Amino acid sequence: MSRRSIRLSTAVPAVAALALLIAAAPSSARPADSARIPVADSLDGYYAAAEGKNGAALKAALHSIISTQTKVSYDQVWEALKNTDQDPANSANVIELYTGKSLAKTRNGGNSGDWNREHVWAKSHGDFGTSTGPGTDLHHLRPEDVTVNSIRGNKDFDNGGGAVPGASGNYTDSDSFEPRDAVKGDVARMILYMAVRYDGGDGFADLEPNDRVGNGSLPAIGRLSVLKQWSLQDPPSAFEQRRNEVIYSTYQHNRNPFVDHPEWVENIW
Repeated sequence: MSRRSIRLSTAVPAVAALALLIAAAPSSARPADSARIPVADSLDGYYAAAEGKNGAALKAALHSIISTQTKVSYDQVWEALKNTDQDPANSANVIELYTGKSLAKTRNGGNSGDWNREHVWAKSHGDFGTSTGPGTDLHHLRPEDVTVNSIRGNKDFDNGGGAVPGASGNYTDSDSFEPRDAVKGDVARMILYMAVRYDGGDGFADLEPNDRVGNGSLPAIGRLSVLKQWSLQDPPSAFEQRRNEVIYSTYQHNRNPFVDHPEWVENIW
């Protein structure tokens, strides 16, 4: 198990702060005017059906809300990621999830040194592949270095292991992967989004987190207790908030509720 200390932060609802963060950022750190994303003044209407609910009732309400979406193809994911994961300091680049490196958008591909499409909920966990649906859902697809993506493979998430070459702050062992501190919460919220969005309908498996590793091809990923800890320790960042808004406004027209309301993680699990 990891003995590294992780900074604790207080989770806050995300969207209300996003407009201020974008407006206050220096122009060099903001996307170009043409790439700016309008932020909704209020999401009360979007989540109205979930109001006042907890546990299974909250999960069911959120599933109904976020299942209304536009789907993208696996080929379209390439171009979408160039927008959703754009480097705020360099609009020609994307930020890789695990390495944190800024890499040219044009370096997407399958060769060493390229970035490719990382399925944070490993596509073999439920055997959904790259079919339109969970296999192309932008809320859990992120740019990542080809080699690091291969090292992560389909491992579950947990603390501990040896350092990942070329990806400082990431650790892995035979059956689990620990991402760097700055994206631990991102990983947790992406996994929990998938568990709410895909419940056995749409012709796909019912995806659920559990508290174990070594899940193999089961439609499950762990460890839930660690993911919950990560979500609390690493609340949504401006980058993650903008990403959620871009997916909502430009591509899928649905949201990751745990980016907007990180407190709902504890309310459901």
